[in-house]
Amino acid sequence: MTTLLFDIETAGQDFDSFDGAQKEYLMRYAEREATGESRAAKRAEVIQQLNLTAPTARVIAIGMLNVDTGKGKVVYQSDEFEEWTSEDSLVEFASGTEEDVLGEFWDVVKRYDRLVTFNGRMFDCPFVMLRSAILGVRPSRNLMGNRYAKDMVDLLEQLSFYGATRKFNLDFYCRVFGIESPKAGGITGLDMNKLFAEGRHKEIARYCLGDCRATVELYKKWHATLCFNEG
Repeated sequence: MTTLLFDIETAGQDFDSFDGAQKEYLMRYAEREATGESRAAKRAEVIQQLNLTAPTARVIAIGMLNVDTGKGKVVYQSDEFEEWTSEDSLVEFASGTEEDVLGEFWDVVKRYDRLVTFNGRMFDCPFVMLRSAILGVRPSRNLMGNRYAKDMVDLLEQLSFYGATRKFNLDFYCRVFGIESPKAGGITGLDMNKLFAEGRHKEIARYCLGDCRATVELYKKWHATLCFNEG
């Protein structure tokens, strides 16, 4: 069985790109705050979290790794077309528009038997499907099918036994399983809006690869010890 792990990075749209009705909708709860200070804090929070939903954000990078070989590709948004490889020559990097990023992703995932994510069912999968629909890019497969299907593995669901135990973030799981955390370099998903606005596209792509590699290691540990449904 061929297995591909993927991870996406997102950045919120410029708030001023929304029309009046959209802005009013997004800020409706912020405007109900009792004081000017609390309203300002809530507005800032809303803008910070625009990157969490497909209608208010964009996909700025997708990393894809073959779990068995470690080879893969990271496609990312950039104003300039760039192609390069990782230092170990295992991973290709390529830039383009958001449509290019999504198109390449759908071309790759259709070739694999199993897809692996971390929190993909709650974030990556619906995000990339809806964002593709918004941009008129047709998905090559349904990422939101049967929650328990063997062709989709969400490590967060597996490690929490489908919500039976507390969920932790990727950084926490990596640390307890003895895996170098992708957050060790000081960058987190909360930095994507700022990095993208500053044009630091290659940093975003490298961070995305770090997330993918750490998650591959986490998948291997889960698969070796807690996977009982291969038959």
